[in-house]
Amino acid sequence: MKISVIGSGYVGLVTGACLSDVGHIVTCVDNNKDKIDMLNRGEMPIFEKGLKELVQNNVEDNRLFFTTDIKKATENACVIFIAVGTPPDEDGSADLQYVLAVAKDIGNYMNGYKVVVDKSTVPVGTADYVKSTIADVLKSRNADHEFDVVSNPEFLKEGVAIDDFMKPDRVVIGTESERAKNLMHEVYSAFTIQHDRIIFMGIRSAEMTKYAANAMLATKISFMNEISRLCEEVNADVEDVRTGIGSDHRIGYSFIYPGIGYGGSCFPKDVKALIKIAHKHNSTAKILEAVEEVNDEQKLVMVEKIVSHFGENLKDKVFALWGLSFKPMTDDMREAPSRVIIRELIKRGAKIQAYDPEAMKESKRIFGNHQNIKYFDDQYDAVKNADALVLITEWRQFRMPDFEKVYLLLKEKNIFDGRNQYEPDQMKKIGFTYYCIGRPSK
Repeated sequence: MKISVIGSGYVGLVTGACLSDVGHIVTCVDNNKDKIDMLNRGEMPIFEKGLKELVQNNVEDNRLFFTTDIKKATENACVIFIAVGTPPDEDGSADLQYVLAVAKDIGNYMNGYKVVVDKSTVPVGTADYVKSTIADVLKSRNADHEFDVVSNPEFLKEGVAIDDFMKPDRVVIGTESERAKNLMHEVYSAFTIQHDRIIFMGIRSAEMTKYAANAMLATKISFMNEISRLCEEVNADVEDVRTGIGSDHRIGYSFIYPGIGYGGSCFPKDVKALIKIAHKHNSTAKILEAVEEVNDEQKLVMVEKIVSHFGENLKDKVFALWGLSFKPMTDDMREAPSRVIIRELIKRGAKIQAYDPEAMKESKRIFGNHQNIKYFDDQYDAVKNADALVLITEWRQFRMPDFEKVYLLLKEKNIFDGRNQYEPDQMKKIGFTYYCIGRPSK
């Protein structure tokens, strides 16, 4: 099939690369010429495990193309994915200006029947706006082309996005059109050969499914973080509690790891948007509002522990930070806890020595050449002469570090573990003053 993907960001690029890898002819479009030039040179604008090789292989095999020419991409494709950003507006709702701008372009260049697929995360009812936008443009052209608008939300986890796309738990497709249903089944058939995981439903149900899924996962995270705070108050060990409740198959172990809050491009934005949707329709969102409030507070928990140990004035104190991205296996720092922690420490006069395997370039973009932040190419160099090590992101290489080396390098023997990666008894035995989340620590 000839497919176009409008928007070559995280979702669009992964979608285009994976669809081309099973034989479809895919054109990825973006209005950012620098990004398209970069992709045509074989360079990636984002870090995602395996993506560079996947893109290169399919470009070499003439199945994957990159262009700024949306006219040609629209004319040549039978299925067009809209995968542009929907950033939160000032009131927390999803900003649809880029989605609707693409819809206008599609209407302008449509030359026959097309299936237009909303891949971006969009509020319930967006497909209706896209449909009416395209219809209005066609009417102004005196063109009578048929088309269908389909909702096909993405469920990709950063760091394992390619595996998620290639081996999906489910493929949700919202459509009332048999013609569109058949074409979308053809698009995804190669990914569901062993077991048909395609779930067809109404368009609005598909749009709601995406928000509900992310809100549910965010709820599990905030719930466990709130339990971790209570564990500290009653001298219980949240890791024992997690094991105890996770063994119940109705709950499971996924997304119940206590930490310093969720971040990224999806959970914060989608929780805010779903709250806004509820208010718009005169409904309540009490649980979601609490989820958001708990998460905002959780990002400050490690700062509170640091201030409790050192005092409010952190001038001349040096903190080694391991991890900057909001999760491992990505360079994404959108809504990352590290951003809050760094700002709070710097505000109190602290100096930062940071290391992250992938996100340091992004951190430099965010914070600029801040005089209180230094970056290191080696995780142990970042620790040298620091007053404390602060673990923010649970990259695999941080799980079993050389603690004797860390002990010798630190000026003061303090570890603040925001991801409960280490055992309190072991840390105490080595000689560290150790703080973590929801566990007896020091």
